[in-house]
Amino acid sequence: MVRRRIALIGLLSVVLVLAACGGGSAGTQSENGRSITGRATTQPAADKLIGPAPAGREVYELTGFVSPTGNVSCMIDADWARCDIIDRDWSPPARPADCEFDYGQGISLVPGEQAQFVCAGDTAFGPDEVLPYGESITAGVLQCESADSGVTCRDSGTSHGFSISQQAYQLF
Repeated sequence: MVRRRIALIGLLSVVLVLAACGGGSAGTQSENGRSITGRATTQPAADKLIGPAPAGREVYELTGFVSPTGNVSCMIDADWARCDIIDRDWSPPARPADCEFDYGQGISLVPGEQAQFVCAGDTAFGPDEVLPYGESITAGVLQCESADSGVTCRDSGTSHGFSISQQAYQLF
């Protein structure tokens, strides 16, 4: 009788553990099977390198991504692209007199305008989705591409844009 109770308790424990492991998720699934919470695709933070995303992916809402090194993180939609950087071997231009927030940690691009350094109290870091080298994300006329030399974002209508990496930045 005691053995039957122990076996029943053991079986019940296994069922509860399996049920807890296979539970549902509060997020929804995107077409590529990644969990979506809010606007940013989430992945385990410990391993930011994920399977390949489709090359030349087009998005229609604010989308964030991080470079394979994790040093550059960007946000892009049809109205704006911004990339921030953690470690850099260069200095940004002098802080504008009217900038009351952090300056030089990132560069932004608005369609039809020149790229410029960010004056902001927030960050583009947060997304865990890695944009693999050689792949890009397009939103309207804006496109950001990941390369082993850094991230480049450009406006296809004006050819204005920027590139950012640990070694250098360029506004064009």
